[in-house]
Amino acid sequence: MTGLILLAAGNSSRMGRPKQTLIYQGKTLLQHAIQAAVQSNCEPVFVVFGAYADTVSAEIHDESIIIIHNPEWQEGMASSIRSGVAELEKNSEADSVIIMLCDQPFVDAGLLNSLVELQQTSNKGIVACSYHDTLGVPVLFSKAYFASLLKLEGHEGAKKILALHRDDIAAITFPQGEIDIDTPDDYNKLT
Repeated sequence: MTGLILLAAGNSSRMGRPKQTLIYQGKTLLQHAIQAAVQSNCEPVFVVFGAYADTVSAEIHDESIIIIHNPEWQEGMASSIRSGVAELEKNSEADSVIIMLCDQPFVDAGLLNSLVELQQTSNKGIVACSYHDTLGVPVLFSKAYFASLLKLEGHEGAKKILALHRDDIAAITFPQGEIDIDTPDDYNKLT
């Protein structure tokens, strides 16, 4: 079983307003991400909130989603990853986890399911998306990497783990993965 952790705790400092609530094709970015997560074969699905928790948590209407409030969100992405993995270990028998962000509007359930399928056929411990000459999110980690995820600090994302374990990575080409919405200019290009 593969759990999924959707990171939505940041304060969108470069955007100047909560990017989780930006509208794209009639839904917020957060709603797009949640739809992809719940339509995938992943379970359980966790959403990690921090900044703007009250505002963005109002976007969730699916009772199957487990909401995590990360009081340490100001530390950076690592604290949200740690919060999510700790809850996953407490509340699930998952043998892998996908970490995804709420600001990649082109992630869909098919992509998430492909990560799981490639992990099963490749027997690699990590399955990452490949775009713009890099490996990144969404990314799947087998249980063997949960301890490493729990040790991340500060603004470190999971890229640190990817860099240390290149021989245990399978990759899925996802050109649209390079499109993430961090600034008003990014959002204007999307819409």
